[in-house]
Amino acid sequence: MDKQDKHQVETQLEVAQADLGRRRFLNTAALTGLAGAGLATGLAACKEDKPAAGAAAPAAASHAEGGMKIHMAPGELDTYYGLWSGGHSGEMRVLGLPSGREIKRIPVFNMDCMSGWGITNESKKIMGTKPDGSLKYHIGDTHHVHASYTDGTYDGKYAWVNDKINSRLARIRLDTFECDKITDIPNIQGFHGIFPDRCDPVDEKINHTTRVFCGSEFHLPQPNDGRDMDDPKKYGTLFTCVDAETMDVRWQVKIDGNCDLVATSYDGKFAATNQYNTEGGAKYEDMMSAERDACVFFNIARIEQAIKDGKFKTIGDSKVPVVDGTRESNQDPKTALTCYVPVPKNPHGVNASPDGKYFICSGKLSPTATIIEIALVHKFFAGELKDPRDAVVGEPELGLGPLHTAFDGRGNAFTTLFLDSQMVKWNVEAAIKAFKDKNVKYVIDRLDVQYQPGHTNASMSETKEADGQFLGVGCKFSKDRFLPVGPLHPENEQLIDIRGEKMVLLADHPVYPEPHDFIIVKRDKIKPRQVYNLDDFPLATKDAKDSRIERNGNKVTVHLVSQAPAFSMREFKLKKGDEVTIILTNLDKVEDLTHGFAIPKYDVNFIVNPQETKSVTFKADKPGVFWCYCTHFCHALHLEMRSRMIVEK
Repeated sequence: MDKQDKHQVETQLEVAQADLGRRRFLNTAALTGLAGAGLATGLAACKEDKPAAGAAAPAAASHAEGGMKIHMAPGELDTYYGLWSGGHSGEMRVLGLPSGREIKRIPVFNMDCMSGWGITNESKKIMGTKPDGSLKYHIGDTHHVHASYTDGTYDGKYAWVNDKINSRLARIRLDTFECDKITDIPNIQGFHGIFPDRCDPVDEKINHTTRVFCGSEFHLPQPNDGRDMDDPKKYGTLFTCVDAETMDVRWQVKIDGNCDLVATSYDGKFAATNQYNTEGGAKYEDMMSAERDACVFFNIARIEQAIKDGKFKTIGDSKVPVVDGTRESNQDPKTALTCYVPVPKNPHGVNASPDGKYFICSGKLSPTATIIEIALVHKFFAGELKDPRDAVVGEPELGLGPLHTAFDGRGNAFTTLFLDSQMVKWNVEAAIKAFKDKNVKYVIDRLDVQYQPGHTNASMSETKEADGQFLGVGCKFSKDRFLPVGPLHPENEQLIDIRGEKMVLLADHPVYPEPHDFIIVKRDKIKPRQVYNLDDFPLATKDAKDSRIERNGNKVTVHLVSQAPAFSMREFKLKKGDEVTIILTNLDKVEDLTHGFAIPKYDVNFIVNPQETKSVTFKADKPGVFWCYCTHFCHALHLEMRSRMIVEK
């Protein structure tokens, strides 16, 4: 029996049990649980003193074999941007690929000591504040990063990332790689998956992103104001649409079950979310009794027409229109807002193939992935398909714990197998043929990864320009792969060469826990600015001669300029009790000439990039002399770049 056959469903349990030396579980009940009730309990990452037989080759050997350059020469630029979620840090990260070098950390939902995000007035306004001016939230949990499209490929305008904890969606401008808007989404918790549309679902003349779709994972009482708390059967889950430009919440759809991830069709007509817990359980054992859950498709044009026709309600204090997308209310396909395509229970991950033909929905508790043909979903909504399940054209058996799928643009898919600690490469069209002819072979290759992979993505995989160069794999555990640093281990982002028939492991990259999803974008798709436009900042001081102190009672505004190697005022005086706003403009025009501004004992530190203006507000409650200094190296006299803040009693 060859390696592919060993991973067919009838022998998966035996294979996994025989391989416990590489994939350790706390106990083998995890395997019987997966085969029986469907719950993989007691799972742990592997631990080994040396690579197991048949494990992936070390990075150095793979590099030589694969021939892909992953170590850039001094001054040599990467060919791709990697946009990564930052996980529990609340940030987004930018990598150069294929080198894996971290280029930037973009603060989003988190405070950042270097940039002053969460300290400056401008950033606090974006993050959201309480009535007293303090931040509404100090934490975030970023999960999924996706970017804007024009004509089915990335256009370099925006990226979005979600905050699962506090149900917020943030937008990053890709010309500056900085967050410019954050939206609170009402009526939901556990905000997990996101995906932008690839073209307008209503106006065919608009071929760029206009909406971002958001899935909420946790079902709640509606409204969540203390009623129905002890009756989960009265809970509900909402799917949300956010306007890509204004970042306003457009509408929500009530559905059965819980949302997981989100995908959109290339024709712009549909958004979809893979769904679990159709049972409506509040405990995990109650979430797995049904043999099938669903991948739910949303007919965007019909939803928006229903709202125009007034067929919606609102929830609590929210003004957002909510339409009913439950099965019970959408029995007639010709008027239905939603289509529930049955898939094996508790799926995890849904991805659209680059040719626009299929959505792949992974099993998690089933060893299969489900292939759904978009053309057949169109037929369902036209009343030409008797059963939504008839939209399923393939269900290949891939291995234990399939989660997420990427594509190479050559008809092949790459799926993470969490329990098997493997990547599996398989051919989509062959898997469709195998749905009717079990003799058709569709698995092309398997590669052990280290360990328990979650998200994966390939270069340009989520566009019509998927180029099949390399694959990133986010492994949730990294035992024995890096120098030990105490009980908290890094995670392991692995890079795989997918240009040939066989996958080749190129590199391991330790990463601070816990990133999730990511995208890989050709560098020519993004055109970053190197210097700001001074006119974009209404508070800018455009000439050092205009530096000044303005007093209105106990409110003081300091207009200050930085030009290497000096601030425009050598000192400024305040009185104890003053409410002080410092507005700092960087008048340097030289690329990479950033200045910082820090005030000891006052918890103030932020930066201004070339031609940028920022401000901070604080109370001068401590008398004395405080040396404000530049924190960002800018000049040979950088250490001398200071201004005295004198606070008089």
